[in-house]
Amino acid sequence: MSRRSAEEAIKRGKITVNGQKAFVGQKIIPGTDKITAGGVAIAHKTQTERKNKKIYIMLYKPAGIITTMSDDKGRKCISDILNKNEFGERIYPAGRLDMYSEGLLILTNDGEIANKIMHPKHEISKIYHAVIKTELSRDIIRKLAEPIEIDEKKTSPAKISVIEMKNNKTKLRIEIFEGRNRQIRRMCENLDLVILKLKRVCAEKLNIGTLKPGQWRYLSRNEINYLKEL
Repeated sequence: MSRRSAEEAIKRGKITVNGQKAFVGQKIIPGTDKITAGGVAIAHKTQTERKNKKIYIMLYKPAGIITTMSDDKGRKCISDILNKNEFGERIYPAGRLDMYSEGLLILTNDGEIANKIMHPKHEISKIYHAVIKTELSRDIIRKLAEPIEIDEKKTSPAKISVIEMKNNKTKLRIEIFEGRNRQIRRMCENLDLVILKLKRVCAEKLNIGTLKPGQWRYLSRNEINYLKEL
């Protein structure tokens, strides 16, 4: 837990040292004193174990945020909405969302997992919800799903279905399998379509669920195992 959370737990009497309630500022001997949190024994971790701690989180990136941990132009980036001290380790985004897109983003300090998520050979399916500034015909939707050329290479066909169409807007479910640079925006630009909102909701078995913009959560054990098996 974070330092603040730990202090609150201590004040509420949830932490014990050798069977006695702990107090803020108390010193212990790691590996000798017995610590519990909420009645659960806490194992002492060596410096090597702490150094090798792997962290995996899912963030709902809001629109208007740069997908980096720092920005030399002073623009708001991911580190501005995450409490870096919460994790005790430096984490980085595995993949990108452009500044004006929002939704699911994975951050980790596990380089192997990050490479698996980003490498095209794994063909991780990504699902987006896009709001387009017009009501689209079936013909336009069919054309939108067709491959386009990005960086002198054709994309795979997309899978597109209509979620809702009203008030001169169309909400689409768009599934792509490569995640090329600004792929969905380029698909729309190719047909002179204006995107009002673009949100990534899924990356294969990872679903943004009920997270709100700026919120994050740790990945579950099953989600981490899924990524390791890619």
